[in-house]
Amino acid sequence: MSTDLDTTFQAAVAQSTSLPEKPANLTLLRLYALYKQATQGDASGERPGMTDFVGRAKYDAWAALAGLASDEAKQNYIDLIESLR
Repeated sequence: MSTDLDTTFQAAVAQSTSLPEKPANLTLLRLYALYKQATQGDASGERPGMTDFVGRAKYDAWAALAGLASDEAKQNYIDLIESLR
């Protein structure tokens, strides 16, 4: 199943650049966090400083998914992309 899931995930990543309209910022953060969790696992590195608003928001969204399995993150990403199409 993993290879089918990986193939579908990569297709969803490719589709993310050609959605009918740009998703809201919170949705974009969710996509970012799910992608990072699916491809790299739990958040690592230092949390960006207070003046890096975008970096901090991205890191926090990713860190909120700690413990989520890679395959589950991939499936959630796929489902979210499908809902946006």
